[in-house]
Amino acid sequence: MKPENQDQAVHRPGPAKQDNKKHKTGRHRSKGTLEILKKGRTAQNSAKSKANHQLSRMERRHQAKILRKTKTENVLSEKRRSLNVPHLVAVIPLSNNVFVNEKLMEMTNVLQKADVKLRTSVASEGYSHLWIEQFKQAFTFIRPDCSSVLGLLDTLKVVDTILFMVSAEVGFDQDVDLLMTCILAQGLPSTVVAITDLEKIPIKKQNETKQCIQKDIENWLPDEKVSKIDTSTDILNVLRRISSQKKRSITFRDKRPHLLAEELAFIPSSDDNVGTMKVTGFLRGQTLSVNSLVHIPGWGDFQMEQIDLTSNDFIKSFTGKDVQTTILETANPKLQDNLACENIPDPMDAEQTWPTDEEMKEATSKNKRMIKRVPQGMSVYQSAWIPDEESDHDDENTESDEGSDDFYSIEDETSDNEMKSMLDDHMETMSMTSVASEAPIEADKYDLQFDLDEEEKILNKIKEAKADQMFPDEVDTPNDMPARIRFQKYRGLQSFRTSPWDVKENLPPEYARIFQFENFDRTRKRMFKNLENITGAMPDWYVTVHVKNIPSKMFHSRDARNPVVLFGLLPHEQKMSVLNVVLKRPSTVHFDEPIKSKSELIFQCGFRRFTAEPIFSQHTNGNKFKYERFFHQDSIVVATMFAPIVYPPCSVIAMKYCKDGSFVNIQIIILFYCILFYYFFSANNWKWKCLISKSRSSNC
Repeated sequence: MKPENQDQAVHRPGPAKQDNKKHKTGRHRSKGTLEILKKGRTAQNSAKSKANHQLSRMERRHQAKILRKTKTENVLSEKRRSLNVPHLVAVIPLSNNVFVNEKLMEMTNVLQKADVKLRTSVASEGYSHLWIEQFKQAFTFIRPDCSSVLGLLDTLKVVDTILFMVSAEVGFDQDVDLLMTCILAQGLPSTVVAITDLEKIPIKKQNETKQCIQKDIENWLPDEKVSKIDTSTDILNVLRRISSQKKRSITFRDKRPHLLAEELAFIPSSDDNVGTMKVTGFLRGQTLSVNSLVHIPGWGDFQMEQIDLTSNDFIKSFTGKDVQTTILETANPKLQDNLACENIPDPMDAEQTWPTDEEMKEATSKNKRMIKRVPQGMSVYQSAWIPDEESDHDDENTESDEGSDDFYSIEDETSDNEMKSMLDDHMETMSMTSVASEAPIEADKYDLQFDLDEEEKILNKIKEAKADQMFPDEVDTPNDMPARIRFQKYRGLQSFRTSPWDVKENLPPEYARIFQFENFDRTRKRMFKNLENITGAMPDWYVTVHVKNIPSKMFHSRDARNPVVLFGLLPHEQKMSVLNVVLKRPSTVHFDEPIKSKSELIFQCGFRRFTAEPIFSQHTNGNKFKYERFFHQDSIVVATMFAPIVYPPCSVIAMKYCKDGSFVNIQIIILFYCILFYYFFSANNWKWKCLISKSRSSNC
């Protein structure tokens, strides 16, 4: 036995001891640590995030199956809808020798000779209806007047497919570039390109001719395949392609109810100047409420009296479904939207009380005589740059100063009324719009059509545009007025980027007449979300809309070759606001004349068309934007104007009238435009003119 006081021996590992690695729990606590921290307590496991959930193999199969089923149901519902609603097809010739009416009659005769079961009909507005038993599909062919670009664009706003016809003998017309540029800028629906008169070409050259047309059409429609329509088989293939291809979505059209007028009737009221117009056709897009407003392009905004559900004789002939004429809705004056487009400002809104003693003293101090201390020998014009000084001295001191050899004084004898009149004349001169435009003059008739004044105006405008492009931040001082008057509205900023600026400072009185959004993005989202809750006439119904207070002159003087199109307005879209659109000069249209700011232009914003004199500014980030005097080639600018509200996204086309009465497309919007509020100010020693807004951004 060992003695009690002797320490117990401890085993010491040797150099050959195995050293096992420790378990690495990573950046999280191990299971054992978690069990120790729980101390026997149990809790519900937190739900896993769906975003981080990895689908299993069966779940992926199930998800793909549901997606296929949804797509199949959408296609079948579209097929069933086509039995009751005709497919709108606009026939546009791209050659001079293609006559649409004759071609449509020829196509119908070829199908009838081939024993194809079909039915035809002609609407009161001149549209051709065609029913093919083989496809169980109805077609409505529209023949717009291509000589009127505005009427053509109004028609293409509501069609489902565009059928371009090209003659193999003649080829493309000279005005195809302008026509295709306008169509692509507005929004292109589904397209089909067909070649006619290919049989008149020798057999050995038919394939080569078709390839040349295919190559030319790819400049505007890269993925489009050219088809023939000479035989009955070719015609059926084109019709099958029109009915089965996927329809392209145009946002500004799909978000609003729209209708193509197949029948029109005018009922005069007690006042011979106005009356009620009945517009009958298939409603498309969204639900139309009788208490909302409607817009007719080129006519204006109107109210509705009632909406009737009617039957279409052509659809009834092959479906056998008869609908009795019933009144769907009647307008309620208490709930109906009004046509007020401008705000009526309150003249007593800025009413002031009796001035205080401090304000009276300040006004009295401003009436003191202003004296300038000018070095001897300086002219009156040079002395205008010297700041004024208040005359607080005695008369004796003033006389002694005036009698000195180094300085002499000049009293500002210009009264307030004279200064105000000069300022008004100057502002009137500055607000004058330069609308001079020139159409290309033929070389053999140059001497007959030569106008010396117009040539001089255009030459001066070109010189100003060239100088503005070379020296964008410089302004020459005028010779007919003092610089302190010419540039008195300009203001210097220490930093164009960081200096604060109140966007509501010194606004013109016109801003009291427009409407302003507290939060435009939130209002826009709410309007689009409420489309599902609207009650009234449903899409695909054949309805008659009673539009009241239509001017009789406008109805009787309309061009019968261009169809009447009706769009339903969303809330607030009849009101005026400040509109900003992003514009770009197209390279396909040869228009070299400089576009000056405040020039009169024709804007086509989606379904609406109006004339405005916009102000151009740079398209940049920030809350201040430099003013652009000219819209130069290969540049992108923001055009700001007073115009009715339209919720984006929406395409825009800007045009300008030429001297001969025609117009040229000069600029196109990029994707969309925004409705915001920008204010006019100047900075950097009268060398900057800007449009500013704290709410504007490049992604609005």
